[in-house]
Amino acid sequence: MADTSVDVVEGCRLPVLRKNQENEDEWPLAEILSVKDIPGKKLYYVHYIDFNKRLDEWVMPDRLDMKKLQFPKKEAKTPTKNGLSGSRPSSPEREVVRPGRPDVHPPATLPTVTPAPAHPPTQPQPQRKSLENNNNNAQTPTAPSRGKTLPTPKRKTESVSSLTSQPSPATPASTESPQPYTPARETFTPKSNNREEHEPLTTNGTTRRLIPSQPGRKRKANCGGTDEDSQDSTDGIPSAPRMTGSLVSDRSHDDIVTRMKNIDCIELGRHRLKPWYFSPYPQELTALPILYLCEFCLKYLKSLKCLQRHLTKCNLRHPPGNEIYRKGTISFFEIDGRKNKNYSQNLCLLAKCFLDHKTLYYDTDPFLFYVMTEYDSKGFHIVGYFSKEKESTEDYNVACILTLPPYQRRGYGKLLIEFSYELSKVEGKTGTPEKPLSDLGLLSYRSYWSQTILEILMDLKSENGERPQITINEISEITSVKKEDVISTLQYLNLINYYKGQYILTLSEDIVEGHERAMQKRHLRIDSKCLHFTPKDWSKRGKW
Repeated sequence: MADTSVDVVEGCRLPVLRKNQENEDEWPLAEILSVKDIPGKKLYYVHYIDFNKRLDEWVMPDRLDMKKLQFPKKEAKTPTKNGLSGSRPSSPEREVVRPGRPDVHPPATLPTVTPAPAHPPTQPQPQRKSLENNNNNAQTPTAPSRGKTLPTPKRKTESVSSLTSQPSPATPASTESPQPYTPARETFTPKSNNREEHEPLTTNGTTRRLIPSQPGRKRKANCGGTDEDSQDSTDGIPSAPRMTGSLVSDRSHDDIVTRMKNIDCIELGRHRLKPWYFSPYPQELTALPILYLCEFCLKYLKSLKCLQRHLTKCNLRHPPGNEIYRKGTISFFEIDGRKNKNYSQNLCLLAKCFLDHKTLYYDTDPFLFYVMTEYDSKGFHIVGYFSKEKESTEDYNVACILTLPPYQRRGYGKLLIEFSYELSKVEGKTGTPEKPLSDLGLLSYRSYWSQTILEILMDLKSENGERPQITINEISEITSVKKEDVISTLQYLNLINYYKGQYILTLSEDIVEGHERAMQKRHLRIDSKCLHFTPKDWSKRGKW
């Protein structure tokens, strides 16, 4: 459908043919990010509006529909400083309709998703009790018996201090990701049919402008995101570099270069990976058809011959650092970002290929990396990892978390999450992942929280013939899941009901049966007896 009489330039928008999950043709609206000439034809790099950036691709001219071609405004050919990641900040100036083509059916375009407000309106309820009162004083009954509700005696309502949790900035999310949600407020919400109020916010932010650095070069970058994500910034402008803080990407440095995948393929051991996003590997390596990585030290090399020569000299057969967990073929290694800089930086470069909403550190000193591996006769092969700050003022127990694509949908993601909370239990803390979560990370965390909380509720036993009771604080202490995450999960599952002036938990048959089916499929679990971990006091700088 390409029309060579019209010159398609960067910033234009038009429908582009692609296959959906059912292998059917569809014509979503897309934006042209780049154009390159190859002998005999042109290629166009397109971003599908309101789709995740990992679906961006190079397309041939015959996949473009020129009937509705929208040109960008002249003053906005490059993204503005406050542009969003999902699409260019400029609105198209005009669209060109090509008449005289009655034989071509007009393409169907996807509607634009309007982001939900950061604080959805709630209906006032005069008899609503405070969350703080219920959490600290009142016990919340739960009904393990199917389809029954359990009332409890009424308790007095006390004064409440409002929660100070800051919501993540609401930005347009992918159509494949859940709808935005507001963090738990100071009161429980009665059961509602509107699931959107309890859906979590997932923001696919842009990468910061990252200049490919020379190997071994240190870059002390600001860790803070916008003022919603960090209290150390004012009006979204970082005040000064920090040694600790958020890994959330700063959208103020949107760049057309960082919006495009720059690596075609990565060979890691016996796997070949197709990157999803931009990663600041050295520019001379981005033109290679395949980037080769040593699967043990993660060093990047430009050719197979270089890799083979490197393997004769590389003595590593497992990640550097201490092995703190082993059960069967699964092991976890703790790696200090200060003691093992090269490995940590190489790990960040690899992870950035599959994480779009996080920034990248060349100064890895403030972080610990926990790498999960699978063992065979050739060594310990990396499956995934998560990082965490040595000192977190926001109670974050995870900064970045990733399961490599060849190992996804096999239960390793939940195993990483479970291990992060197991460390929090040993430390005697409650923890939460750094926000915002990616769409896949959100699904994994929401599933883990749901299964963990339901497991506790269903194991409750009545004492002295009374119905079982448990408080939100007790659930948080048992699981090390932060109180706000417990509340939002209960709301997401619609377990909280307001009955005769009280808040009760109701487990329906569908919830119970769904949980039992999910637990039957979950074969990988963390055994606390196999964990050999001693937490350190990182407030003493001498231990860095």
